[in-house]
Amino acid sequence: MPIDLTYSADVEALVERTRVFVRESVLPVEDAHGGDITAAGGDEIRVTLQEQARAAGVFAPHAPVEYGGHGLSMSDRAPVFEEAGYSLFGPTALNIAAPDEGNVHMLAHIADPEQKARYLEPLARGDLRSAFAMTEPAPGAGSDPSALATRAAKVDGGWRINGHKHFITGADGAGFFIIMARTSGEPGQRGGATMFLAPADTPGLRVGRHIDTLDRAMIGGHCEVFFEDLFVPDDAVLGAVDRGFEYAQVRLGPARMTHVMRWLGACRRAHDVAVAHIAEREGFGSVIGNLGLAQKMVADNEIDIAATRALLVRACWELDNGQQAGNATSIAKTFAAEAIFRVVDRSIQLCGGLGVSEDLPLARLSREVRPFRIYDGPSEVHRWAIAKRAVGAARRAAAR
Repeated sequence: MPIDLTYSADVEALVERTRVFVRESVLPVEDAHGGDITAAGGDEIRVTLQEQARAAGVFAPHAPVEYGGHGLSMSDRAPVFEEAGYSLFGPTALNIAAPDEGNVHMLAHIADPEQKARYLEPLARGDLRSAFAMTEPAPGAGSDPSALATRAAKVDGGWRINGHKHFITGADGAGFFIIMARTSGEPGQRGGATMFLAPADTPGLRVGRHIDTLDRAMIGGHCEVFFEDLFVPDDAVLGAVDRGFEYAQVRLGPARMTHVMRWLGACRRAHDVAVAHIAEREGFGSVIGNLGLAQKMVADNEIDIAATRALLVRACWELDNGQQAGNATSIAKTFAAEAIFRVVDRSIQLCGGLGVSEDLPLARLSREVRPFRIYDGPSEVHRWAIAKRAVGAARRAAAR
């Protein structure tokens, strides 16, 4: 049976509208502020860009239709998110930036009706931002979520949470937090985690310092967050008690793929800038683009972009068909994080001194995509998981 890789006319039209909107309305803002969302105005510019995205008919392609979105599947999101990612500010403009995009996805699947009305609807509509609070300082949860140390104790009418998180993206200015806390077991043990919803102004919830990182395009920074006898009522539990790690997979696999989509757009911009440069730049008696070494780098960029897109399509297909897709998303995420950086790095090399200057966007793009090899699981952890699955399958086959 033939495999259909086409998109519907509606999706193609949305892709084109997104392409035009990002290039005409968003890229100039990014370029004017060197890709620094805080310098551009933070939440003020977010609101402005999102109003323009609504007017252009491209806002919230992922969100449920009843909340003002387009309700796209994972597969249909891919080309739209890629076009949005062509500008570092594009995801913010379309309300598909991390962590809000992943939180919309998870709330749509797990939240009860009252939680959807209170948290999902305003988040999907861009009325507020959110944060997902899981990562902790050592020896707490990081690449190994079972090390979760933040604890929620049952009390009359609810839960009392104590703990310390860090690298919490979007925490400064978030309207609410999704908090991962241990409700049973001990750090290092599997299971025993629960997700809680808490408005940002809840007593006992405190956002600390910004942790300076390479990237500058994610609104709200990457912050320390403290929970000091934070009380949340029973109806603040997202899903069921002790099933937080299970629910996290609803978010993490798709969120890894939407990261791939967005940063694939960013590396495409880098590639386009470099190819346009070497098509005109002369040196060594020729146009640089006619020289063999330059052509090899261009070809390698094209291969990395095409391979990333192919792995992404496969992983999204599995997710849309209800599969766990753990292996497919790990493979796609690991390859993409490294390939996207390679594309940007080659593009810098092709442009020489201009590549590391602020005259072109390449240096800022390199700064933004490098952390992807760590965010949502370091490449080494994904490789370990991929290998563990392969070895486990071989052992089961031998036993049979």
